Amino acid sequence: MPAQLTIGEFSVMSQLSKKALRHYHELGLLEPAHIDAFNGYRHYDTGQLRTAQIIRRFRTLGMSVPDIRAVLATDDVDRRNQIIGAHLRRMETHLQETREAVGSLRELLEPTGRPIGVEFRSVPATRAWAITVTVATPDFGDWYQGALREIRSALNAGRHTPSGPAGGLYAPELFGDEIGEATVFIPSSATSGATGRVTIVEIPEAELAVTVHRGTHADVDRTYGALGSYVAERLLSVDGPVRENYLAPEDDPHGELLTEICWPIFRTTTR
Repeated sequence: MPAQLTIGEFSVMSQLSKKALRHYHELGLLEPAHIDAFNGYRHYDTGQLRTAQIIRRFRTLGMSVPDIRAVLATDDVDRRNQIIGAHLRRMETHLQETREAVGSLRELLEPTGRPIGVEFRSVPATRAWAITVTVATPDFGDWYQGALREIRSALNAGRHTPSGPAGGLYAPELFGDEIGEATVFIPSSATSGATGRVTIVEIPEAELAVTVHRGTHADVDRTYGALGSYVAERLLSVDGPVRENYLAPEDDPHGELLTEICWPIFRTTTR
């Protein structure tokens, strides 16, 4: 038979603090077996220790309280595994991001001092299939992936062929104010058939200073910083969106990138 325990005894056995136990009670995650009607003291029983241990491990792994509640509430094994699997994938993504950040920090602490290669380029106006929105920086990654898939789907539906690599135009406010206009586009000569959010636009001509970023999203700031410094120190910078051209798989947010970073400039010569 389960034995009744005070909250203090249960705290020692479960390795959950009394504060945490009270909090989980308030959230409906782990309710006491009995509450004294006279003094309000919480009492648990030994049969609840397994639940407490499960909660403790999930919280150690960073699982949210709603997800833990859903796992504990369902008897559907598939549903339970689906919730746990989704959390493990989020953990793997976070771990990869941490590894990338650590690697980038190590490089910053031991800089190689290698100069970047910069090319000046005059880009003509280009027809493209595009999606443009005002987006908040925290939402950008999901929006970007979805927009790119939608443009590709629209092109494929019309059996249209891209005429160049995918790209993006990003207003300075997207970086400085954490919300701004963003355009993702795929060049195509097709003039009809766009559906949904996709529109056929003309990407304007531009004078650009261009360098190539090789790496991951974790250290793209180094390439932005190097190119921006190069342009600013030569008094070439003008207002306008930064352009990116995606030369390598842009669908994998953690894969190796090969991206042209294109800074708007003012040119007075052809060299």
